[in-house]
Amino acid sequence: MRQYETAFLITPKLEEEETEKLIEKMAEVVKKKNGKMVNIEKWGKRRLAYPIDKLDEAVYVFFHYEGDPDIPHELQRRFRQTETVIRYLTLKKEEAGLPRKKTKATRRKRADAAEMKQKAEEEKEKEKAKTKEEKEEKQEDILETPVETEKPEKEKLKAKKPEAEVLETEKPEAEKATEEK
Repeated sequence: MRQYETAFLITPKLEEEETEKLIEKMAEVVKKKNGKMVNIEKWGKRRLAYPIDKLDEAVYVFFHYEGDPDIPHELQRRFRQTETVIRYLTLKKEEAGLPRKKTKATRRKRADAAEMKQKAEEEKEKEKAKTKEEKEEKQEDILETPVETEKPEKEKLKAKKPEAEVLETEKPEAEKATEEK
């Protein structure tokens, strides 16, 4: 058997006796469908968060019960047929036998996963820093290497000719004077 909670709002225009009859009528649906009514909470008239059908107030009622899935369906069918019910909502509760406690194993798994994720992020950052340093070193190397510019035509010719073939016109005047002696 599953546990359910059904909340419904009844129009405040009804008298208290009529409201009680409606609540009893809806509670009988649970009993007829072989369900077990755990608790009925009657909050009474409360202000609505926003107007519904031009009403600012409603009578709040909550059913807590156990039963088969056809019970909420039957209640919803009856709520739709009844004009005095302005809103309703049914929730399936968690089973009482299965508490949602974290075990040591699940906590350990989550901690290990978080640690691995953090290590992976640190490695990525190290790789980014390393590639950034390599790029900076390459840029520095490029800036430090001298750029060879084009030599003028005469210098190219001088570099290609051996010294013996250099014409006298190209020799400086001091060299000419020493050769003449």
